[in-house]
Amino acid sequence: VFLKGFSEAIGVAVVLVATYLGLNVVVVAVGLWQVATEPHVVADWTQALTAEHGNPFMMIAIALVVFPKLALGLSGFETGVAVMPHVHGDPDDTGARPAGRIRGTKKLLTTAAVIMSVFLICSSFVTTLLIPADEFKAGGEANGRALAYLAHEHLGSAFGTVYDVSTILILWFAGSSAMAGLLNLMPRYLPRYGMAPHWARALRPMVIVFTLVAFLVTWLFDADVDAQGGAYATGVLVLITSAAVAVTIAAKRAGERGWTIGFGIISAVFVYTTAVNVVERPDGVKIGACFIAGIMALSLLSRLARVFELRVTHVELDDMAQRFVRDTANRTIRFIANEPDRRDKAEYRDKVEQIREDNDIPPGDDVLFVEVTVLDPSEFESGLKVRGEVLHDRYRVLTLESSTVPNALAALLLHVRDETGQRPHIYFEWTEGNPMANFLRFFLFGQGEVAPVTREVIRAAEPDRARRPHVHAG
Repeated sequence: VFLKGFSEAIGVAVVLVATYLGLNVVVVAVGLWQVATEPHVVADWTQALTAEHGNPFMMIAIALVVFPKLALGLSGFETGVAVMPHVHGDPDDTGARPAGRIRGTKKLLTTAAVIMSVFLICSSFVTTLLIPADEFKAGGEANGRALAYLAHEHLGSAFGTVYDVSTILILWFAGSSAMAGLLNLMPRYLPRYGMAPHWARALRPMVIVFTLVAFLVTWLFDADVDAQGGAYATGVLVLITSAAVAVTIAAKRAGERGWTIGFGIISAVFVYTTAVNVVERPDGVKIGACFIAGIMALSLLSRLARVFELRVTHVELDDMAQRFVRDTANRTIRFIANEPDRRDKAEYRDKVEQIREDNDIPPGDDVLFVEVTVLDPSEFESGLKVRGEVLHDRYRVLTLESSTVPNALAALLLHVRDETGQRPHIYFEWTEGNPMANFLRFFLFGQGEVAPVTREVIRAAEPDRARRPHVHAG
Protein backbone atom coordinates (compact mmCIF):
# COMPACT_ATOMS: atom_id res chain seq x y z
CA VAL A 1 0.00 0.00 0.00
CA PHE A 2 2.83 2.38 0.85
CA LEU A 3 4.63 1.72 -2.45
CA LYS A 4 1.39 2.11 -4.43
CA GLY A 5 0.72 5.41 -2.67
CA PHE A 6 4.31 6.44 -3.27
CA SER A 7 4.02 5.78 -7.02
CA GLU A 8 0.81 7.81 -7.17
CA ALA A 9 2.52 10.58 -5.22
CA ILE A 10 5.25 10.69 -7.87
CA GLY A 11 2.61 11.38 -10.53
CA VAL A 12 1.10 14.15 -8.43
CA ALA A 13 4.57 15.53 -7.78
CA VAL A 14 5.34 15.72 -11.50
CA VAL A 15 2.16 17.73 -12.09
CA LEU A 16 2.90 20.02 -9.12
CA VAL A 17 6.49 20.62 -10.13
CA ALA A 18 5.58 21.24 -13.77
CA THR A 19 2.82 23.68 -12.76
CA TYR A 20 5.01 25.52 -10.27
CA LEU A 21 7.92 25.64 -12.73
CA GLY A 22 5.65 27.05 -15.44
CA LEU A 23 4.24 29.71 -13.14
CA ASN A 24 7.73 30.74 -12.10
CA VAL A 25 8.82 30.95 -15.73
CA VAL A 26 5.90 33.29 -16.39
CA VAL A 27 6.62 35.49 -13.35
CA VAL A 28 10.37 35.74 -14.03
CA ALA A 29 9.81 36.29 -17.76
CA VAL A 30 7.32 39.09 -17.07
CA GLY A 31 9.80 40.58 -14.59
CA LEU A 32 12.60 40.52 -17.18
CA TRP A 33 10.25 42.08 -19.73
CA GLN A 34 9.40 44.84 -17.27
CA VAL A 35 13.10 45.51 -16.71
CA ALA A 36 13.73 45.57 -20.47
CA THR A 37 10.84 47.94 -21.20
CA GLU A 38 11.53 50.19 -18.24
CA PRO A 39 15.29 50.77 -18.37
CA HIS A 40 15.08 53.46 -15.75
CA VAL A 41 14.85 50.77 -13.03
CA VAL A 42 18.35 49.59 -13.93
CA ALA A 43 19.60 53.16 -13.92
CA ASP A 44 17.95 53.84 -10.57
CA TRP A 45 19.51 50.70 -9.13
CA THR A 46 23.04 51.45 -10.36
CA GLN A 47 22.72 55.05 -9.22
CA ALA A 48 21.68 53.90 -5.74
CA LEU A 49 24.65 51.53 -5.64
CA THR A 50 27.23 54.09 -6.68
CA ALA A 51 25.74 56.73 -4.41
CA GLU A 52 25.99 54.51 -1.35
CA HIS A 53 29.07 52.46 -2.29
CA GLY A 54 31.26 54.19 -4.86
CA ASN A 55 34.10 51.70 -4.55
CA PRO A 56 33.51 48.53 -6.67
CA PHE A 57 35.61 46.45 -4.26
CA MET A 58 33.40 47.60 -1.40
CA MET A 59 30.36 46.48 -3.40
CA ILE A 60 31.92 43.04 -3.84
CA ALA A 61 32.78 42.82 -0.14
CA ILE A 62 29.22 43.74 0.86
CA ALA A 63 27.84 41.29 -1.70
CA LEU A 64 29.91 38.51 -0.09
CA VAL A 65 28.53 39.47 3.31
CA VAL A 66 24.97 39.40 1.99
CA PHE A 67 25.50 36.22 -0.04
CA PRO A 68 24.51 33.85 2.81
CA LYS A 69 20.99 35.26 2.67
CA LEU A 70 20.66 33.55 -0.71
CA ALA A 71 21.27 30.19 0.95
CA LEU A 72 17.57 29.35 1.06
CA GLY A 73 17.53 29.77 -2.71
CA LEU A 74 19.92 26.80 -2.91
CA SER A 75 17.29 24.50 -1.42
CA GLY A 76 16.43 21.86 -3.96
CA PHE A 77 19.98 21.06 -5.03
CA GLU A 78 20.15 18.47 -2.25
CA THR A 79 17.05 16.62 -3.53
CA GLY A 80 19.13 15.43 -6.48
CA VAL A 81 20.70 12.95 -4.06
CA ALA A 82 17.29 11.34 -3.48
CA VAL A 83 16.70 11.06 -7.25
CA MET A 84 20.11 9.60 -8.12
CA PRO A 85 19.21 5.95 -7.23
CA HIS A 86 16.40 6.09 -9.84
CA VAL A 87 18.78 6.84 -12.73
CA HIS A 88 19.02 3.94 -15.19
CA GLY A 89 22.39 2.82 -16.48
CA ASP A 90 23.73 0.92 -19.46
CA PRO A 91 22.94 -2.79 -19.92
CA ASP A 92 26.57 -3.67 -19.20
CA ASP A 93 26.74 -1.66 -15.96
CA THR A 94 27.98 -3.50 -12.88
CA GLY A 95 27.95 -2.66 -9.21
CA ALA A 96 31.69 -1.98 -9.32
CA ARG A 97 31.58 0.08 -12.55
CA PRO A 98 28.17 1.74 -13.08
CA ALA A 99 29.47 3.94 -15.92
CA GLY A 100 26.04 4.51 -17.47
CA ARG A 101 24.43 5.51 -14.21
CA ILE A 102 27.27 7.90 -13.42
CA ARG A 103 26.98 9.49 -16.85
CA GLY A 104 23.20 9.81 -16.52
CA THR A 105 23.51 11.24 -13.01
CA LYS A 106 25.97 13.88 -14.24
CA LYS A 107 23.44 14.94 -16.88
CA LEU A 108 20.65 15.03 -14.29
CA LEU A 109 22.61 17.11 -11.77
CA THR A 110 24.05 19.43 -14.42
CA THR A 111 20.61 20.11 -15.91
CA ALA A 112 19.08 20.72 -12.48
CA ALA A 113 21.97 22.98 -11.45
CA VAL A 114 21.72 25.07 -14.64
CA ILE A 115 17.94 25.46 -14.35
CA MET A 116 18.04 26.35 -10.67
CA SER A 117 21.00 28.68 -11.01
CA VAL A 118 19.35 30.58 -13.85
CA PHE A 119 16.15 30.86 -11.84
CA LEU A 120 17.98 31.97 -8.71
CA ILE A 121 19.97 34.67 -10.49
CA CYS A 122 17.08 35.89 -12.64
CA SER A 123 14.59 35.96 -9.77
CA SER A 124 17.08 37.79 -7.54
CA PHE A 125 17.72 40.28 -10.35
CA VAL A 126 14.08 41.11 -11.15
CA THR A 127 12.90 41.23 -7.55
CA THR A 128 15.76 43.57 -6.60
CA LEU A 129 15.00 45.95 -9.46
CA LEU A 130 11.18 45.87 -9.39
CA ILE A 131 10.31 45.68 -5.68
CA PRO A 132 10.79 48.69 -3.37
CA ALA A 133 13.36 48.06 -0.67
CA ASP A 134 10.89 48.78 2.14
CA GLU A 135 8.67 45.90 1.00
CA PHE A 136 11.47 43.41 1.83
CA LYS A 137 11.62 44.49 5.47
CA ALA A 138 9.78 42.72 8.27
CA GLY A 139 6.07 43.28 7.79
CA GLY A 140 6.50 44.24 4.13
CA GLU A 141 4.36 42.59 1.47
CA ALA A 142 7.42 41.08 -0.24
CA ASN A 143 9.02 39.70 2.93
CA GLY A 144 9.39 35.97 2.31
CA ARG A 145 7.27 36.08 -0.87
CA ALA A 146 9.05 38.26 -3.43
CA LEU A 147 7.92 36.37 -6.55
CA ALA A 148 4.37 36.16 -5.23
CA TYR A 149 4.46 39.95 -4.82
CA LEU A 150 5.46 40.33 -8.47
CA ALA A 151 2.77 37.87 -9.56
CA HIS A 152 0.05 39.93 -7.85
CA GLU A 153 1.54 43.25 -8.88
CA HIS A 154 2.12 42.62 -12.59
CA LEU A 155 -0.19 39.72 -13.49
CA GLY A 156 -3.30 40.42 -11.44
CA SER A 157 -4.90 38.97 -8.35
CA ALA A 158 -6.31 35.89 -10.15
CA PHE A 159 -2.90 34.76 -11.39
CA GLY A 160 -1.37 35.76 -8.05
CA THR A 161 -3.86 33.57 -6.16
CA VAL A 162 -3.09 30.61 -8.43
CA TYR A 163 0.62 31.22 -7.80
CA ASP A 164 0.04 31.35 -4.02
CA VAL A 165 -1.89 28.06 -4.07
CA SER A 166 0.79 26.35 -6.18
CA THR A 167 3.46 27.64 -3.78
CA ILE A 168 1.63 26.15 -0.79
CA LEU A 169 1.21 22.81 -2.59
CA ILE A 170 4.85 22.67 -3.71
CA LEU A 171 6.03 23.44 -0.18
CA TRP A 172 3.75 20.71 1.12
CA PHE A 173 5.30 18.33 -1.38
CA ALA A 174 8.79 19.50 -0.39
CA GLY A 175 7.99 18.48 3.17
CA SER A 176 6.73 15.12 1.94
CA SER A 177 9.88 14.57 -0.13
CA ALA A 178 11.99 15.48 2.90
CA MET A 179 9.99 12.91 4.89
CA ALA A 180 10.65 10.27 2.22
CA GLY A 181 14.35 11.14 2.28
CA LEU A 182 14.49 10.80 6.06
CA LEU A 183 12.71 7.44 5.89
CA ASN A 184 15.43 6.24 3.51
CA LEU A 185 18.38 7.71 5.40
CA MET A 186 17.56 7.31 9.10
CA PRO A 187 17.36 3.47 9.19
CA ARG A 188 21.00 3.35 8.09
CA TYR A 189 22.23 5.31 11.10
CA LEU A 190 19.85 4.61 13.99
CA PRO A 191 21.13 1.04 14.58
CA ARG A 192 24.56 2.49 15.35
CA TYR A 193 22.98 4.24 18.34
CA GLY A 194 21.30 1.07 19.55
CA MET A 195 17.95 0.92 17.75
CA ALA A 196 17.14 -2.54 16.43
CA PRO A 197 17.33 -2.56 12.61
CA HIS A 198 13.80 -3.98 12.21
CA TRP A 199 12.54 -1.14 14.42
CA ALA A 200 14.36 1.46 12.33
CA ARG A 201 12.82 -0.02 9.16
CA ALA A 202 9.25 0.30 10.51
CA LEU A 203 7.88 3.10 8.34
CA ARG A 204 4.66 3.93 10.17
CA PRO A 205 6.24 4.68 13.60
CA MET A 206 8.96 6.73 11.90
CA VAL A 207 6.36 8.77 10.02
CA ILE A 208 4.51 9.43 13.28
CA VAL A 209 7.72 10.52 15.02
CA PHE A 210 8.73 12.90 12.23
CA THR A 211 5.21 14.32 12.03
CA LEU A 212 5.17 14.97 15.79
CA VAL A 213 8.58 16.65 15.50
CA ALA A 214 7.20 18.87 12.73
CA PHE A 215 4.24 19.88 14.90
CA LEU A 216 6.56 20.51 17.85
CA VAL A 217 8.85 22.75 15.79
CA THR A 218 5.86 24.65 14.39
CA TRP A 219 4.50 25.17 17.90
CA LEU A 220 7.83 26.24 19.42
CA PHE A 221 8.44 28.81 16.68
CA ASP A 222 4.80 29.88 16.37
CA ALA A 223 4.88 28.81 12.71
CA ASP A 224 7.20 31.74 12.03
CA VAL A 225 8.32 31.54 8.40
CA ASP A 226 11.59 33.41 8.96
CA ALA A 227 12.65 31.19 11.87
CA GLN A 228 11.85 27.96 10.07
CA GLY A 229 13.36 29.35 6.87
CA GLY A 230 16.59 29.94 8.76
CA ALA A 231 16.51 26.39 10.07
CA TYR A 232 15.93 24.99 6.61
CA ALA A 233 18.71 27.14 5.14
CA THR A 234 21.10 25.88 7.83
CA GLY A 235 20.27 22.27 7.01
CA VAL A 236 20.72 22.81 3.29
CA LEU A 237 24.03 24.62 3.78
CA VAL A 238 25.43 21.96 6.12
CA LEU A 239 24.52 19.28 3.59
CA ILE A 240 26.02 21.11 0.61
CA THR A 241 29.12 22.14 2.60
CA SER A 242 29.83 18.59 3.73
CA ALA A 243 29.41 17.41 0.13
CA ALA A 244 31.81 20.08 -1.14
CA VAL A 245 34.42 19.12 1.47
CA ALA A 246 34.00 15.42 0.62
CA VAL A 247 34.53 16.09 -3.10
CA THR A 248 37.61 18.18 -2.30
CA ILE A 249 39.09 15.33 -0.26
CA ALA A 250 38.27 12.84 -3.03
CA ALA A 251 39.95 15.05 -5.65
CA LYS A 252 43.05 15.39 -3.46
CA ARG A 253 43.30 11.64 -2.93
CA ALA A 254 42.97 11.14 -6.68
CA GLY A 255 45.92 13.49 -7.22
CA GLU A 256 43.89 16.01 -9.27
CA ARG A 257 45.51 19.27 -8.27
CA GLY A 258 43.35 21.60 -10.37
CA TRP A 259 40.06 20.12 -9.21
CA THR A 260 41.31 20.10 -5.63
CA ILE A 261 41.99 23.85 -5.74
CA GLY A 262 38.67 24.58 -7.43
CA PHE A 263 36.59 22.48 -5.05
CA GLY A 264 38.62 23.83 -2.14
CA ILE A 265 37.60 27.38 -3.05
CA ILE A 266 33.97 26.32 -3.35
CA SER A 267 34.17 24.55 0.02
CA ALA A 268 35.65 27.66 1.63
CA VAL A 269 32.78 29.78 0.26
CA PHE A 270 30.19 27.37 1.64
CA VAL A 271 31.95 27.07 5.00
CA TYR A 272 31.91 30.86 5.29
CA THR A 273 28.27 31.01 4.16
CA THR A 274 27.24 28.33 6.67
CA ALA A 275 29.05 30.04 9.54
CA VAL A 276 27.50 33.45 8.76
CA ASN A 277 24.05 31.90 8.38
CA VAL A 278 24.38 30.15 11.74
CA VAL A 279 25.44 33.38 13.45
CA GLU A 280 22.69 35.46 11.86
CA ARG A 281 19.95 32.82 12.16
CA PRO A 282 20.76 30.48 15.05
CA ASP A 283 17.27 28.97 15.05
CA GLY A 284 18.43 26.31 12.60
CA VAL A 285 21.16 25.12 14.93
CA LYS A 286 18.74 25.10 17.86
CA ILE A 287 16.18 23.00 15.98
CA GLY A 288 18.86 20.66 14.62
CA ALA A 289 20.53 20.30 18.03
CA CYS A 290 17.23 19.45 19.73
CA PHE A 291 16.41 16.91 17.05
CA ILE A 292 19.86 15.28 17.19
CA ALA A 293 19.91 15.27 21.00
CA GLY A 294 16.46 13.67 21.12
CA ILE A 295 17.36 10.96 18.61
CA MET A 296 20.66 10.18 20.38
CA ALA A 297 19.05 10.11 23.84
CA LEU A 298 16.29 7.73 22.74
CA SER A 299 18.74 5.56 20.84
CA LEU A 300 21.18 5.34 23.75
CA LEU A 301 18.33 4.41 26.08
CA SER A 302 17.30 1.78 23.57
CA ARG A 303 20.88 0.50 23.43
CA LEU A 304 21.06 0.35 27.22
CA ALA A 305 17.76 -1.54 27.43
CA ARG A 306 19.03 -4.17 24.96
CA VAL A 307 22.63 -4.31 26.06
CA PHE A 308 22.30 -8.01 26.95
CA GLU A 309 20.52 -9.08 23.76
CA LEU A 310 22.19 -11.62 21.49
CA ARG A 311 22.85 -9.49 18.40
CA VAL A 312 24.52 -12.02 16.11
CA THR A 313 22.52 -12.95 13.02
CA HIS A 314 24.45 -16.10 12.08
CA VAL A 315 27.65 -18.00 12.87
CA GLU A 316 29.94 -19.48 10.20
CA LEU A 317 32.93 -21.71 11.01
CA ASP A 318 35.64 -22.29 8.41
CA ASP A 319 36.97 -25.80 7.79
CA MET A 320 39.75 -25.54 10.36
CA ALA A 321 37.41 -24.21 13.07
CA GLN A 322 34.92 -26.99 12.37
CA ARG A 323 37.72 -29.54 12.68
CA PHE A 324 38.78 -28.13 16.06
CA VAL A 325 35.23 -28.37 17.41
CA ARG A 326 34.68 -31.81 15.91
CA ASP A 327 37.90 -33.18 17.45
CA THR A 328 36.82 -32.11 20.95
CA ALA A 329 33.12 -32.97 20.62
CA ASN A 330 33.54 -36.49 22.03
CA ARG A 331 34.96 -35.03 25.25
CA THR A 332 34.28 -31.95 27.36
CA ILE A 333 34.51 -28.90 25.12
CA ARG A 334 36.60 -26.24 26.83
CA PHE A 335 37.29 -22.74 25.50
CA ILE A 336 39.70 -20.18 26.95
CA ALA A 337 38.82 -16.53 26.26
CA ASN A 338 42.03 -14.71 25.44
CA GLU A 339 42.57 -11.05 24.65
CA PRO A 340 45.07 -11.09 21.76
CA ASP A 341 48.22 -9.26 22.69
CA ARG A 342 51.67 -10.30 21.51
CA ARG A 343 50.37 -13.73 20.40
CA ASP A 344 53.75 -15.26 21.11
CA LYS A 345 54.33 -18.72 22.53
CA ALA A 346 54.81 -17.47 26.11
CA GLU A 347 51.43 -15.70 26.09
CA TYR A 348 49.50 -18.89 25.29
CA ARG A 349 51.63 -21.10 27.57
CA ASP A 350 51.14 -18.80 30.58
CA LYS A 351 47.42 -18.43 29.86
CA VAL A 352 46.86 -22.19 29.75
CA GLU A 353 48.77 -22.75 32.98
CA GLN A 354 46.87 -20.00 34.79
CA ILE A 355 43.42 -21.16 33.62
CA ARG A 356 44.17 -24.81 34.50
CA GLU A 357 45.35 -23.79 37.97
CA ASP A 358 42.42 -21.42 38.65
CA ASN A 359 39.75 -23.90 37.54
CA ASP A 360 41.33 -27.31 38.35
CA ILE A 361 41.26 -28.47 34.73
CA PRO A 362 42.97 -31.87 34.35
CA PRO A 363 46.28 -31.65 32.43
CA GLY A 364 45.12 -34.07 29.75
CA ASP A 365 41.94 -32.17 28.78
CA ASP A 366 42.03 -30.31 25.47
CA VAL A 367 41.42 -26.57 25.39
CA LEU A 368 40.72 -24.16 22.51
CA PHE A 369 41.60 -20.49 22.61
CA VAL A 370 39.01 -17.97 21.48
CA GLU A 371 40.07 -14.44 20.49
CA VAL A 372 37.67 -11.66 19.49
CA THR A 373 38.73 -8.50 17.68
CA VAL A 374 36.30 -5.58 17.96
CA LEU A 375 35.80 -3.85 14.60
CA ASP A 376 33.01 -1.29 14.97
CA PRO A 377 31.30 -1.21 18.40
CA SER A 378 28.47 0.95 17.00
CA GLU A 379 27.15 -1.89 14.80
CA PHE A 380 23.93 -3.21 16.33
CA GLU A 381 24.02 -6.69 14.81
CA SER A 382 26.19 -8.60 12.39
CA GLY A 383 27.17 -12.08 11.31
CA LEU A 384 30.04 -13.96 12.92
CA LYS A 385 32.79 -15.66 10.94
CA VAL A 386 35.04 -17.98 12.94
CA ARG A 387 38.47 -18.85 11.63
CA GLY A 388 40.66 -21.61 13.06
CA GLU A 389 44.45 -21.54 13.13
CA VAL A 390 47.29 -23.37 14.84
CA LEU A 391 49.91 -21.13 16.46
CA HIS A 392 53.43 -22.19 17.42
CA ASP A 393 52.68 -25.75 16.22
CA ARG A 394 50.69 -26.40 19.37
CA TYR A 395 47.92 -23.98 20.32
CA ARG A 396 44.58 -24.13 18.50
CA VAL A 397 42.95 -20.70 18.27
CA LEU A 398 39.52 -19.61 17.05
CA THR A 399 39.60 -15.98 15.88
CA LEU A 400 36.44 -13.88 15.55
CA GLU A 401 35.62 -10.32 14.50
CA SER A 402 32.57 -8.66 16.01
CA SER A 403 31.13 -5.42 17.38
CA THR A 404 31.23 -6.72 20.99
CA VAL A 405 33.30 -9.40 22.68
CA PRO A 406 30.59 -10.87 24.99
CA ASN A 407 28.03 -11.16 22.18
CA ALA A 408 30.48 -12.94 19.93
CA LEU A 409 31.51 -15.40 22.63
CA ALA A 410 27.91 -16.10 23.64
CA ALA A 411 26.89 -16.69 20.03
CA LEU A 412 29.82 -19.06 19.48
CA LEU A 413 29.00 -21.07 22.63
CA LEU A 414 25.33 -21.43 21.71
CA HIS A 415 26.25 -22.41 18.14
CA VAL A 416 28.69 -25.07 19.33
CA ARG A 417 26.06 -26.41 21.75
CA ASP A 418 23.49 -26.70 18.96
CA GLU A 419 25.98 -28.34 16.57
CA THR A 420 27.47 -30.87 19.00
CA GLY A 421 24.66 -31.41 21.51
CA GLN A 422 27.09 -30.64 24.37
CA ARG A 423 27.15 -27.70 26.75
CA PRO A 424 30.61 -26.18 26.20
CA HIS A 425 32.65 -24.54 28.94
CA ILE A 426 34.39 -21.18 28.61
CA TYR A 427 36.99 -19.82 31.03
CA PHE A 428 37.76 -16.17 31.81
CA GLU A 429 39.98 -14.10 34.01
CA TRP A 430 38.19 -11.51 36.11
CA THR A 431 38.73 -8.08 34.58
CA GLU A 432 40.79 -5.84 36.80
CA GLY A 433 39.46 -2.37 37.69
CA ASN A 434 36.21 -0.73 38.74
CA PRO A 435 33.17 -2.82 37.64
CA MET A 436 31.17 0.26 36.63
CA ALA A 437 34.03 1.60 34.54
CA ASN A 438 34.41 -1.80 32.89
CA PHE A 439 30.69 -1.91 32.13
CA LEU A 440 30.86 1.54 30.51
CA ARG A 441 33.80 0.31 28.42
CA PHE A 442 31.66 -2.55 27.22
CA PHE A 443 28.63 -0.31 26.62
CA LEU A 444 30.59 2.21 24.55
CA PHE A 445 33.44 0.22 23.03
CA GLY A 446 32.36 -3.45 23.13
CA GLN A 447 35.08 -4.47 25.62
CA GLY A 448 35.37 -4.49 29.37
CA GLU A 449 33.44 -6.65 31.86
CA VAL A 450 33.45 -9.65 29.51
CA ALA A 451 32.78 -12.63 31.83
CA PRO A 452 29.55 -11.50 33.57
CA VAL A 453 28.18 -9.85 30.42
CA THR A 454 28.77 -13.03 28.40
CA ARG A 455 26.89 -14.96 31.03
CA GLU A 456 24.01 -12.44 30.98
CA VAL A 457 23.77 -12.57 27.18
CA ILE A 458 23.58 -16.38 27.34
CA ARG A 459 20.96 -16.22 30.13
CA ALA A 460 18.82 -13.80 28.12
CA ALA A 461 19.11 -15.92 24.96
CA GLU A 462 18.53 -19.32 26.64
CA PRO A 463 15.81 -19.36 29.35
CA ASP A 464 16.38 -23.06 30.13
CA ARG A 465 19.18 -23.15 32.67
CA ALA A 466 19.89 -26.81 31.97
CA ARG A 467 20.80 -25.98 28.35
CA ARG A 468 23.05 -23.00 28.95
CA PRO A 469 26.79 -23.23 28.23
CA HIS A 470 28.99 -23.06 31.33
CA VAL A 471 30.78 -19.78 32.10
CA HIS A 472 33.73 -19.83 34.52
CA ALA A 473 35.69 -16.88 35.88
CA GLY A 474 38.74 -17.31 38.08
